[in-house]
Amino acid sequence: MAYMFVTGYCYGCKNIFSFNADFVPSIRIEGEKEPICEECMKRTNVVRVEKGLSPHPIHPQAYEPQKVA
Repeated sequence: MAYMFVTGYCYGCKNIFSFNADFVPSIRIEGEKEPICEECMKRTNVVRVEKGLSPHPIHPQAYEPQKVA
């Protein structure tokens, strides 16, 4: 059994981070999915809750290694 991380830039803060490509939260920009890091998602969800909106779900494996068949 092998595992891998995908590494990329967060669309929100532009920092490099590792993520599971199947589960990472993302935003579509000009048709392309752009990943969002855990810290940006947490900050976004705090603001959403303060505005009375429900937080965006974050999959438990979003920032964990991805199994490779």
